[in-house]
Amino acid sequence: MSAVEVPARRTRVTRIARSALAGLFDQSQPFGRLALVHAIQAAGSALITVSLAGSLFFSISPSAAKYKVLLYLLLTIAPFAIVGPALSPLLDRGRQARRTSVAIANAGSALLCLGMARNIHNLFLFPEAFGVLVLGKLYIVAKASIVPDVIGQGDDLASRNAMLAVIASLAGFAAIPFGIAFLQIGAASVLVLGSCVFFIGTFASLRLPRPRYARAPSSGSDATGAPAGAMAATNARLGEVAAERRRLGLPLYRGEVLQAISAVSIARASVGFVEFFLAFGLKRAHAATWWYGVLIVASGAGALCGSMLVPRLRRYLSEAQIIASALLAIALGATGAAILGGLWAQVMLTFVVGVGPTSAKPALDSLVQRHVPPALLGRTFGRMETRLQLVWVLASLFAVLIPFAFRPGDIVVATGCALGGFAFASAHVTRRRHRLQRRAALVAQRGERS
Repeated sequence: MSAVEVPARRTRVTRIARSALAGLFDQSQPFGRLALVHAIQAAGSALITVSLAGSLFFSISPSAAKYKVLLYLLLTIAPFAIVGPALSPLLDRGRQARRTSVAIANAGSALLCLGMARNIHNLFLFPEAFGVLVLGKLYIVAKASIVPDVIGQGDDLASRNAMLAVIASLAGFAAIPFGIAFLQIGAASVLVLGSCVFFIGTFASLRLPRPRYARAPSSGSDATGAPAGAMAATNARLGEVAAERRRLGLPLYRGEVLQAISAVSIARASVGFVEFFLAFGLKRAHAATWWYGVLIVASGAGALCGSMLVPRLRRYLSEAQIIASALLAIALGATGAAILGGLWAQVMLTFVVGVGPTSAKPALDSLVQRHVPPALLGRTFGRMETRLQLVWVLASLFAVLIPFAFRPGDIVVATGCALGGFAFASAHVTRRRHRLQRRAALVAQRGERS
């Protein structure tokens, strides 16, 4: 690589970061307001992670850490039993539902952080952490449903989703040093700081824009000019279609959306597996504490790079191609780590696993936001996030219960992602071929009629 190419690449990276921050600081635009709320939410979540890591993992023995982490992982599944079937459909009702859900998620997290700070050393911590998880997932679903309403005409959905991910990564990075500093006082102090951050997010969320398709309260039309009651009628029709498709055993959403969700689920599973098999591997090896810090930095840097790559990749690749490339990249990284061996190879794997899923997720969100009707986005994202979290938990449990050495763990990741990537790429190619064949048949029919 020439000396000229390196500054050029650095310039492109900083341009993407500046673009994301410009969107954050431009509070005159709807996207900027959502970006600010997302940054605050990411900072608060990072502080909670620092606090729980200090109290649940590093301060106790490996066997005690194992059982506490298992309990925590099992608790992370339960929120989606609430967010998926119960809360997500509420996001599709009415004008204010999604904005209100974001505000409730922030305010509730602030209050629960104060409760966790009081109960950091007893079992009350777990139901309170459960509540924070429920509200965090509610926020994720509501935020994803809001994105189509805050972007400008002609904006690429995947790039905007990636920009939000960049902002979240930067905010998380900025919050972690404060969390570590407060952790020297005690884990409870970190949670109090997180509570303050979430309270700020509550007020910021009140400035989010109203959805464009919702019904206006003071006139006979909605924000897009549709007659009053059009939203309710649309929901009723979509509900009837959904019920009939379920009765016939047909999927509710397009095939490419379902296949993309399955592919990103594999990438998400690799994150949970790598996080926990490396964490317990380091603990069993009595590695120095700074290795954990190196892995955290590598994971965060990978996530940031993955998010920054998406706008550039979208110039050349479709969303489906980005998802397939992400899985194959993880497979190659895991194969390299297995061949090289050693702790630094695991750092490389952690970086690659950070890049892959965070580049695939904005592409998946874009597919869902484009192909699913706006009135169904809440429940769709609720089900999707439920599935992604479930596979993350199951992969994490697998890594916690079975004491993998580094090389066998790398091979598991490489095999799973390679198979998933090839299967998804093959399905994508087959779907495109069938689509072209149908178009050719339609053209031929029209030619015969004329």
